[in-house]
Amino acid sequence: MHVLQLALAVAAAVALLGSVPASAAGTLRVAVLKFGTVNWELSTIRRHGMDAQHGFTLDVLEMAGDQATKVALQAGEVDMIVSDWLWVSRQRAEGRRYTFVPFSSALGSLMVPADSPIHGLADLKGRKIAVAGGPLDKSWLLLRGVTERHHGFDPAVESEPVFGAPPLLTQKAEQGEVDAVLNYWHYSARLEAKGFRRIIGANEAAMALGADGPISAIGYVFDEDWAAGDIATVRGFFAASRDAKELLRSSDAEWEALREMTGAKDDATLVALREGFREGIPARPLREEMVDTAKVYDLLAELGGDKLVGGSKTMAPGTFWPVPANGY
Repeated sequence: MHVLQLALAVAAAVALLGSVPASAAGTLRVAVLKFGTVNWELSTIRRHGMDAQHGFTLDVLEMAGDQATKVALQAGEVDMIVSDWLWVSRQRAEGRRYTFVPFSSALGSLMVPADSPIHGLADLKGRKIAVAGGPLDKSWLLLRGVTERHHGFDPAVESEPVFGAPPLLTQKAEQGEVDAVLNYWHYSARLEAKGFRRIIGANEAAMALGADGPISAIGYVFDEDWAAGDIATVRGFFAASRDAKELLRSSDAEWEALREMTGAKDDATLVALREGFREGIPARPLREEMVDTAKVYDLLAELGGDKLVGGSKTMAPGTFWPVPANGY
């Protein structure tokens, strides 16, 4: 073979190798929010080499916003993101084959200052409530549903909801500009460390509305056809995920390693975040959780309408990845 022909052959081989998806070589690419709590688990996986132990390489891409992670998944730039089952169900109803594996059942909580006259949902009438995530947030819809069913009024109508970004709403609560704040769980945990009281959590609201136990708020989302094509890597990832969760559940020392990443400025905050994370580790049989999630989906579809769920009034089949339910 002439030198020129050899060079061309080598170049073609390099180009061919470059065209193979990263996941084909056992690398799993996950896009996450830069400051999301899932980073605590992924950091633990990488710090202890759990990915290598389970036969793959974990590549984490940090992104600025939730929409950016979804765009990256849809464009094939990453293999997996973290989102909720509402989004997955809506995507499946529109013909996309995304599926969901639970990551955490930690949902938002309604928090009030220690000396607040609010001691239950009935006390919310006429109060100013700061709400993270907007009017279609799952926790807000659940809070509305349980208040209306058990106390006869809708806080969206007879209270004064104020929507905004979680850090801003936390600041408003600390400064006494609102009477109560419904925020994501880790912001609520930080307030709890500062003496705020929890009135109700969104999972408590879900159970008051018919769920038999806690349901996952967010999970790992990916294309089921991609997973079927690289099942060893996907199984390895979820084995590493289980190992990391167990370590974070059982070892307080692991949380010292995560202190800077959590942003905890004192021990009370770190403990609140640690315990909140542990409380959210899914522990129920997945089949039971799937049944309860479908119940809650029906309720949210009724409360949120087409803006929340699109044209799919019931949770789309396959929203939960069936492999964990059927056994690995």
